[in-house]
Amino acid sequence: MERYLPTVLEHSRYDAVTYVADNASTDGSLDWLSTHHPEVKTIPLDKNWGFAEGYNKALAQVDAEYFVLLNSDVEVTPHWLEPLIDYMDNNADVAACQPKLLSVANKKAFEYAGACGGFIDRYGYPFCRGRIFETVEDDHGQYDNVSDVLWATGACLMIRSRDYADVGGLDARFFAHSEEIDLCWRLRLRGRRVVCVPSSQVFHVGGGTLPKGNPMKTYLNFRNNLTMLYKNLPDRELKSVMRMRWFLDYVAAFQMLLLQGNWGDFKAVLKARRDFKRWKHDFDDARKVHSQVGEVSIPERTDYSILWKYHVRGKKRFSDL
Repeated sequence: MERYLPTVLEHSRYDAVTYVADNASTDGSLDWLSTHHPEVKTIPLDKNWGFAEGYNKALAQVDAEYFVLLNSDVEVTPHWLEPLIDYMDNNADVAACQPKLLSVANKKAFEYAGACGGFIDRYGYPFCRGRIFETVEDDHGQYDNVSDVLWATGACLMIRSRDYADVGGLDARFFAHSEEIDLCWRLRLRGRRVVCVPSSQVFHVGGGTLPKGNPMKTYLNFRNNLTMLYKNLPDRELKSVMRMRWFLDYVAAFQMLLLQGNWGDFKAVLKARRDFKRWKHDFDDARKVHSQVGEVSIPERTDYSILWKYHVRGKKRFSDL
């Protein structure tokens, strides 16, 4: 925050009010803010509610037409908000959008967590314009067109406050990881659009809270991804997709153990599947949206397997798909 908040204040002063939500931190963040940036509004929370519920509780205290969910490790650029606001103002059917997300470490490359807008494949695997699995592309302007996407990155997500409220915000039960994909999928089921507006760009550090290889991150990714599928898949696909995911998840788990020697991630996948099975029926009410809105065509959820395209067909870039 100390490094990147000044860029937010400098480049957003005429377009937005900046709030910092504090999930009961113990590192003196609020004291630092009051000393160095007393102009920033703070929303102290009573405990660590996680990414999802932390945002829900904080945004309940904010009155605005648009919210921007912005990670503390994001460096914004001059006039970054203007293209996002203009697009939302001129497209009432758009519920949410994101800028182009580039890497702080290599500012000519996309950043893993959202790149230039997200999609998911038939089996729930997320990928982006500019990033498929571990292959992250350099930015040569190849995705500079505005594009409809299935999900916008939670690192920098603009959303209409009305839409946020209409779908119940982020699902607090996720705690962290996949919560923004679930939110955007619910918006798409209601016929609302999600887009990437690349004329706005920001730079993201990424992986600061739970770095890659952390078993908790693996656990949350697998549990929440399965839960997201259970919540949002149409009835006609639910059983077949879940059967395939059972197979693919165990293949991934044993690959982690046997090929990588990663016992922690192996156990995390097994625990994720076990805990998903235990709580999945807690989400039965969420599935009722399908009967309420009927069958909705969502082209940003592809009918193919990105695993097959990437590992078998050798399609490593989004433009090759």
